[in-house]
Amino acid sequence: MLQHTPEEAFAALNLSLPPAPEPLGLYKPCLVDGEYLYLSGHGTLQNDGSWIVGIVGLDMDKEAAKLAARQVGLAMIATIKKNIGSLDKIKRVIKVLGMVNAVQGFADHPFVINGCSELFAAIWGPDHGVGVRSAVGMSSLPGNIPVEIEAIFELHV
Repeated sequence: MLQHTPEEAFAALNLSLPPAPEPLGLYKPCLVDGEYLYLSGHGTLQNDGSWIVGIVGLDMDKEAAKLAARQVGLAMIATIKKNIGSLDKIKRVIKVLGMVNAVQGFADHPFVINGCSELFAAIWGPDHGVGVRSAVGMSSLPGNIPVEIEAIFELHV
C-alpha cells in the first residue's frame, strides 16, 4: 500500500483551512521546544474569520459539536502550517486536551472531541495521529465557543 505524507493525506481530505488564529490574550499560539511543538488552546474559528458559538446540549447537538471540534482541528493545522511550514514536520500527536462547553449533565465529551482526533488520525495515521487524550466539560469557554482544544506534538528532528 502506498504511504502518503501528512501533507498529501490532508490534501486528500479536500478540507480548507481557516486563517491561523491570532492570540486572544497574552500567550503564544505555538511554541517549539526541542523536539516538541505545543499548541495553546484553539477555538472554533471558521474560514470566514467568524466563530462557531453555542453551548452543547442547548444551542447544538453532539453531532454539530463534533463538527465544531473538527473545525478546531483545522484551526490548529493552520497554526502549525503558519509556524513550522509543513505537516510533514510533525512526527506524531502526543497529547490532546479537549474542552467542551456543555450543559450540566452532558456526558458525551469524548464523542465531541473525536471530531478533532479523527482529523489528526486521517492526517498522521492511526499510529502517529492518535495520542493520549482528555475530553472534559466546562461551564463556559471564551466567546461562548462550544469547543477548545490544545495539543502537544513530537517533531521530526
